Amino acid sequence: MDRLLLQSALEEILGSENVYFQPPSNVQMSYPAIVYSRDNLHTKFADNLPYGTDARYQVTVIDRNPDSDIPSKIAALPKCVYDRFFVADNLHHDVFRLYF
Repeated sequence: MDRLLLQSALEEILGSENVYFQPPSNVQMSYPAIVYSRDNLHTKFADNLPYGTDARYQVTVIDRNPDSDIPSKIAALPKCVYDRFFVADNLHHDVFRLYF
């Protein structure tokens, strides 16, 4: 359920449906795009017993435009931390860690 809410939020930020959850290597993506995957699960404890979890996602904004405003919109999300930037195949990648 939470992942589908995240999917909708990312599509709204991007302004298109080019949002991909753990896409297989044979998927042909359109840019700009957002690719995300679950990469961790944080468990909350009380009295040594788990009572809640928060999923953490790696969210990557991929764009041909180096001055895209999409990364700043992602960075404004609650519980979001900027991780790194890199360029591959003339595409600019901004990577974030996001608890959702």
